[in-house]
Amino acid sequence: MATLHQMDGGTGVGKSKWDRVQEMDEFRLLLLAKKEFVIPTTVFFVVYYFALPVLVGYAPEFMSRKVLGPVNLAYLFALSQFFVAWGIAYAYVRAARKFDRFGAHILETLKREGYDENQNGKRGL
Repeated sequence: MATLHQMDGGTGVGKSKWDRVQEMDEFRLLLLAKKEFVIPTTVFFVVYYFALPVLVGYAPEFMSRKVLGPVNLAYLFALSQFFVAWGIAYAYVRAARKFDRFGAHILETLKREGYDENQNGKRGL
């Protein structure tokens, strides 16, 4: 029967599930994959978001160019931010599949090592 602390290689030192997860290469790869997605995406979105007020402030003639009837570049840029946000959300959903595979592999490894998924009626780590 699994306990909250497993014995560590016969040394007698107890190790929690979280300690074991932190040691796994799969966990490090999961964190790296998330960082590789989240940081560049966040930087891109923040730059894109603040480009509108900066351009309107520093290039008002350019942003006030009419494109279609009364619609100018500033309006189109503002509208495009909705589509960019949806695109980022879609990209995250696709990337999350990879994250989920890492998580599933971590859980499988824990089960093989005897760490129980349900302990004391509580689920998770």
